[in-house]
Amino acid sequence: MSSDLNTDCQLEFKDVPEPRGVSVNSGKIVSGRLIPPQQQILLYSADDWEGFIEEWLHFQKTKYNKIVRFAGANDMGVDVAAFADDKGLQGIWDCYQCKHYNDPLTPKTAIAEIGKIIWHVHKKHTTCPRQYYFLAPKDCGMSLKKLLLNKQDLKNKLIEKWDDWCSKSITSKETISFEGGLGIFINSFDFGIFTFKTALEAIDEHRNTPYFVGRFGGGLPDRPGVTEPPEQPDFSESRYIQQLFEAYGDHKKSNVKGLKNLQSWPDLEQHYHRQREFFYHAESLRNFARDTVPPGTYDELKGEVYAGVADLESSLHPDAYARLNAVTQAAAQLPLSANGLITVIKVQDKRGICHQLANEGRLLWRKS
Repeated sequence: MSSDLNTDCQLEFKDVPEPRGVSVNSGKIVSGRLIPPQQQILLYSADDWEGFIEEWLHFQKTKYNKIVRFAGANDMGVDVAAFADDKGLQGIWDCYQCKHYNDPLTPKTAIAEIGKIIWHVHKKHTTCPRQYYFLAPKDCGMSLKKLLLNKQDLKNKLIEKWDDWCSKSITSKETISFEGGLGIFINSFDFGIFTFKTALEAIDEHRNTPYFVGRFGGGLPDRPGVTEPPEQPDFSESRYIQQLFEAYGDHKKSNVKGLKNLQSWPDLEQHYHRQREFFYHAESLRNFARDTVPPGTYDELKGEVYAGVADLESSLHPDAYARLNAVTQAAAQLPLSANGLITVIKVQDKRGICHQLANEGRLLWRKS
């Protein structure tokens, strides 16, 4: 009996194998696995959502004359108003209702807002928006999406639920009856203006703002190629180029007023052309930063370069040319490891930033 029991209870063991794991790079070790934006947004608090919407509106500004946010109890069913002309709520405009709830938006929530805006349009407090979008972190629920995709069903639902969902939520001063002129107006109203924008669509639009990488991570896009300096310097280059000629003149103890004066010194002529290339590298980085990282990021970078070379610039040097070269060489060696642009910065950019600073008069090559 016991022999059979031992046989029945025999266990087979296997050693636990070494985990196969995945390859990792330094970025993954520091930051962990990148969570897609559409998953991040599902975890947003009301404050996170507010911040996202503020950044997302930066993209909307490229499509409209003006954008305003409404706050308070008398918002007329409008969260964000985007105006296509200068007539405000009496002109051509779109409405964005950016709701934050822990669950997907429901018909009850949306229809209360729809009833409110229709009443205000009926009262001529505003013209009818071209489009009225609902937007939420967890999107519209399926029942609401079905209504928004069928304007007749949406109208029928609003009429059916008017007393329960709309009549007392439009204004605190009175209960709004469906009967009479309002009912006639609602029956003739174009419910096709009401639609939804998914959170994923909003994320794709947010991707076109300079705030995307700072919010969602994932690294910067590739930098575009650098424009070659034009043969004739632009007016915007005048100050730093003047400083270059002053440095060359101080070095050669000669009056250098322009490029033709450098023909006797090919090394200086080549140096001049390199400095202009560096300047255009830095200008390219400035333009790239404007479109891809939050405002102020490039100015912080320029401030770091200045802090790294300011003492060297103010110290004694044999001449202005020696000062210029010492400062730009020091700038090229600065680590600048904390700035958000660090993954795309090149040596040429660091040198070029020195010329931007010279263009602003913050760096001076000739001291007297």
